[in-house]
Order: sequence, then C-alpha cells, then structure tokens
Amino acid sequence: MLQAIILGIVQGLTEFLPVSSTAHLILFPWFFNWSGEVDTLAFDVALHAGTLLALLLCFWRDWVDLFFRKQRLLGLIVLASVPAGIAGLLLNDLAEHSLRSPVLISIMLIIGGIIMLVAEKIYKYRDMEKLSVKDVIFIGVAQAVAIIPGVSRSGFTIAAGLFRGLEREAAARFSFLLATPIIGGACLLHFKGLVMNHADYNTRLFMTGFVSSFVTGFIAIKFMMSFLKRYPLNLFVYYRFLLAAVIIAGIWLRG
Repeated sequence: MLQAIILGIVQGLTEFLPVSSTAHLILFPWFFNWSGEVDTLAFDVALHAGTLLALLLCFWRDWVDLFFRKQRLLGLIVLASVPAGIAGLLLNDLAEHSLRSPVLISIMLIIGGIIMLVAEKIYKYRDMEKLSVKDVIFIGVAQAVAIIPGVSRSGFTIAAGLFRGLEREAAARFSFLLATPIIGGACLLHFKGLVMNHADYNTRLFMTGFVSSFVTGFIAIKFMMSFLKRYPLNLFVYYRFLLAAVIIAGIWLRG
C-alpha cells in the first residue's frame, strides 16, 4: 500500500513536471526492487486515470470554451493529437517491452534537457489563438516522440510550443489540454485489454494509487501554471541531468 501511495505521488508530479513520468515509474521499481501489482501495466493505467481526472478538473472551463466558443482551437488540438495516437497504436508494444532500458532513459533525459534549454532561448510572443496548422503538427509530433521513456510528454510539447514562439504559459496550457485526449485514449485502450484478461486485481491498492496520483497531479498542474509565468524550464533540466547521472551510477554499481 505504501508503494502504491509513493508511485501515485510520483505519477501525479512527473506527468506534468517536464521530467518524464514513464521513466520514473520504470525507475522506482528498478531502484528499490519492487514487484507485484504495483509493477504492472494495469496499475500504471490506474495512476494515469488519476492524472486524467486532475486535468479535467483543472481545465474544465477551457474545454467548455473550446466546445462552444473556440472550435478552431479545438480542431487544432484534435489535429495535434493524431501523431501521438498513431504512435501509440503502432508502437505501444515496442515502448512497453523494448524501450524501458535505464540506459536509454538516461540518454533521453539528457537529450530532452538540452532541447528544453535551447527552446528557452526562443523569443516568445504568441498565445494559443495564433497557432497555425503547421504549429500544432510540430507540437503533435513532439508529443508522439514522447512515447520513448525519458523524453517527457509535457517537456517536449512545452518545448515545441516555445520553438513555435508561444509564450511559456500558453505553451504549458496547450500542452496540458493536448494531454487530455491522449491520456484518455491510452487509458481506454489499456482498460479494454485489462477487462478482456479477466484478471483479479487488488481494487483497494489500485484506488489508493488512483487517488494519490489525482491529488498530486492536481497540485502539480497548478504549480506548473504558476511557475512558468515567472521562471524558465532550467530547474527541471538540471534535475533531468542529475537523474541521468544517478541512473548511470546505479547501472555501474549493479554491474
């Protein structure tokens, strides 16, 4: 139960901080030798469902506006979701079984951090209303690349928004709105497979992880939207570099 709470906190924080939630969910069981139901795809789905609920509660007003007043922007979000949807359908098994190496994660943490530092150098002047089709396709492809653990969906989509000239807060808001359909789709896709397996899971354990990820995810979203009004992504980049160093050291010690 304690492991479920910890992993829920990890998922809730790292889904929205640009440090890669997938990498952390892989690394925690790897570092501490955790196994059992907390180290399964089914438990990951429960954690992602918690962060999906946090997104919906934080941005429900935005979604009401999108459906009734800003249909053009809604269409752009749908278009930007297509690359990640295709990547998820075609490459999900590869990501789940072949791309979970700590070595790969450390490399992607470093590469992603460098890209985020470069993106911060771009002059920001636009809001979401000024996005074009080319802009959202660029951001959508960045989200698709984030299927690789260590990349960070939020980190890459925010950086992509910065590269297209979005103000930092606007880039974060678009990133979080874009996360809603992709996380929702992933939860539905995996939930369908879990139901068909008819496995007997510990419901109390899963609900604990769900609630933990929801609460911390809600806090993380509010924090990021406030933080990025005043500060760049550099703090998270330095954390990514530090985490990559810790992973490399862990690999060396275990070897």
